[in-house]
Amino acid sequence: MLRPRLLPAFERISRYRLRKRGIQSRFVETDIAKMHVLDGKGHGSLPPIVVLHGITSSSVAFGPLLALLQKHTRRIIAPDAPGHGFSEVPRVPLQPENLLENMTSALDQLLDEPAIVVGNSLGGAIALHYAATRPERVRNLVLLSPAGALWSEEDLKRLLRAFRMESPRDARNFLNTIYHRKPWFAPLIAADLVHSSKRPAVGSLLESATPNSGATPEQLATLKMPILFWWGRSERLLPANDFTYFSKHLPKHAIIERPEGIGHCPHFDDPRGTCRRIVEFAQSNML
Repeated sequence: MLRPRLLPAFERISRYRLRKRGIQSRFVETDIAKMHVLDGKGHGSLPPIVVLHGITSSSVAFGPLLALLQKHTRRIIAPDAPGHGFSEVPRVPLQPENLLENMTSALDQLLDEPAIVVGNSLGGAIALHYAATRPERVRNLVLLSPAGALWSEEDLKRLLRAFRMESPRDARNFLNTIYHRKPWFAPLIAADLVHSSKRPAVGSLLESATPNSGATPEQLATLKMPILFWWGRSERLLPANDFTYFSKHLPKHAIIERPEGIGHCPHFDDPRGTCRRIVEFAQSNML
């Protein structure tokens, strides 16, 4: 008998719960895929908040954070990258360059006013690219353990090894790496995570990554909008050199913080604390 897969069921349950809150599913067409987007009216006064996920993840992984942010914003938006979540498999191999172009196209279609753009992991790299290429559309930039630094060959190899999950044991080790504390449910979803890591879009994106795929110092220096950079003290997935790189090359007005009890995914470890800090930061820059 085949064991039912838990992650897809979790994703559908999470999407259902968000729908009950008024955060609906919609789709936008881009050059390489039809993309799924969570999009809902908020109950607050802040500008729209866009939340961008990392590789192997999806928009519904931010469910608790989206529900919390919805109380403070006029609109909440969270797209699924091509080949992730409920988005279609891309029609061409997914690579860093066409991913960034695709996400830029999707956000251009979705946004009708400048937004607070929040990105975690690969979503942080996407947020950085959007802020650099569409600065007039980004009111505030929030980077939560972002990818997007220029890597050494060794750092890139180590990071790629972490995503090569061949067994449930590999997946459990990966989950232990991205959380502040070892998650109790790791054994339950480990096999599903291995399956997710084998998606064609994930594989092609990892295979095409190079040390030069990130943002250059010159590109980072162009960012004029308010920036909050969060790098949890329990970050164990991304290279420590990434923190050094961003600390050195982000503009001097960027706020750099190292929160306790936070690993690679703040929305997993402390969604309420993450929401509170995003809202405080945004409100302080609305004056």
